[in-house]
Amino acid sequence: MESKLSIEAQRFKKIREELRHTQQSFAELLEIGATTADIERGKTKITGKVVMELMAQFNINPLWIYGKSFEKYIDTSRGDVSPKVLTLDTTGEDSIILVNQKAAAGYPNNIHDVGWYQTLPAFNIPLPEYRNASYRGFQVEGDSMLPNIRPNEWVLGRAVPSINEAADSKIYIVVLRDSVLVKKLQKIPNNPQAIRLISLNEEYLPIDVKVKDIQELWMVNSKLTFGIDEPSESNLLRQLQQSMDDLKAQVIGITQKKTD
Repeated sequence: MESKLSIEAQRFKKIREELRHTQQSFAELLEIGATTADIERGKTKITGKVVMELMAQFNINPLWIYGKSFEKYIDTSRGDVSPKVLTLDTTGEDSIILVNQKAAAGYPNNIHDVGWYQTLPAFNIPLPEYRNASYRGFQVEGDSMLPNIRPNEWVLGRAVPSINEAADSKIYIVVLRDSVLVKKLQKIPNNPQAIRLISLNEEYLPIDVKVKDIQELWMVNSKLTFGIDEPSESNLLRQLQQSMDDLKAQVIGITQKKTD
């Protein structure tokens, strides 16, 4: 029976037992009713509030609870930048929340508010590239990432649990305490307390930020583009123009022969 339970139910029970709590005392501690029995039997899903309490009180990594990370505990000394709220669909699978430009302005202040996330649109992508990890979509504002990413395009990012797992020269969605930025990340030699954020548009200067000011980090792996414009001189148009020129030349040639 135990093997048929969801991984979050199994790990929730494991946490309780390791902390030597009864189902009643653990429920009181988490303020979720009289007992945790229904959660441990898989009858009740773990709410975002419970996940936040486990993280706040015991440094439990939300990604570990759902089997998305091998790191059970959040180590603040290593620069934790994991998602503060995980969003699940009705089947218990990760859903991809879309954060538009207006919502992104309030994202840093609402980062722990489970109810706020429920006001945002969500969807799933049934592709293997989007399994075994948490993803989130953000709409890009401004032209600092031209030519690779245009204004108003959407980027999808995979959750990064620790700043130590971030890779140089990759593009990330960086959630600071007062803003959300899409930049290329560069680690600063001999300075693990800060990172450098670089725009692809050379008109913008690099920005150095403190690791402690980064709330979340999402590595961009894809983007959504709408309203694609056909280039005015695509290969197809050039080929058509060349064919028209060749046909015109042939007609002129035939006409000249008839008049000679």
